[in-house]
Amino acid sequence: MTDNGSSFRLEGRKLVVTGAARGIGYAIARAAARAGATVALIDLEQTRLDEAAAKLRGEVDGAEVLTEICDVTSYEQVSAAAKALETRWGRTDTLVNNAGIAYHAPAETMSVAEWDRMLSVNLSGVFYCSQVFGVPMIEAGSGTIVNIASMSGLIVNRPQPQVAYNVAKAGVIMLTKSLAAEWAPHGVRVNAVAPGYTRTDLIEHLVDTDMCRDYWIGGTPLKRMGSPDEIANAVLFLASDVASYVTGETLVVDGGYTLW
Repeated sequence: MTDNGSSFRLEGRKLVVTGAARGIGYAIARAAARAGATVALIDLEQTRLDEAAAKLRGEVDGAEVLTEICDVTSYEQVSAAAKALETRWGRTDTLVNNAGIAYHAPAETMSVAEWDRMLSVNLSGVFYCSQVFGVPMIEAGSGTIVNIASMSGLIVNRPQPQVAYNVAKAGVIMLTKSLAAEWAPHGVRVNAVAPGYTRTDLIEHLVDTDMCRDYWIGGTPLKRMGSPDEIANAVLFLASDVASYVTGETLVVDGGYTLW
């Protein structure tokens, strides 16, 4: 019988989190560090990265934390960050594609630049990172990728108009399935987590609005928003050996929102 008592542990893992300087990304990095992984934080600004790394070391005794500046919409920057990490710690064996943006814009007035930016960050960036970090995983015959999708890839949210976001996140879900199917023979697992409404600093200003109360919380069976830590726990499960027979799946963590 296999002893799963310590299977949620990530000792020996070298785990990269994109968009890791705050919010869900930071919570994922903290959960991974607590589980024993060496963690690399990737984000756009060095100052914010340095602050996040210092905070993480303060919260997790003995945490090994690296940082790399990277815009995930640039294939060249993704490649450079991966090469820098390979020089510093060897092969990355776990990747969490968390970096993303969100904004609301009606389809009839959305600019081409807004559409392109949303898909570039939220979908192309996920593919770029998956390919760049995934190739060494394929060569090694093992690796784990967890993509942060959204329940918005499964439903149309209301009342806010966000067609580009919905489409991008639906693309992440299908990208997850496609990569999982292609890379399973190489020992690489690819899964996704689809969060529901999650209370982060970025949306704190909306928590007391009618939209949040009536639609976001009001439409959630559990009658509350999720926390970044609750999303991080789902990522930890999929990244760990507990999920060793799971690939191509999207784990919805939405308080039941998509039930209705």
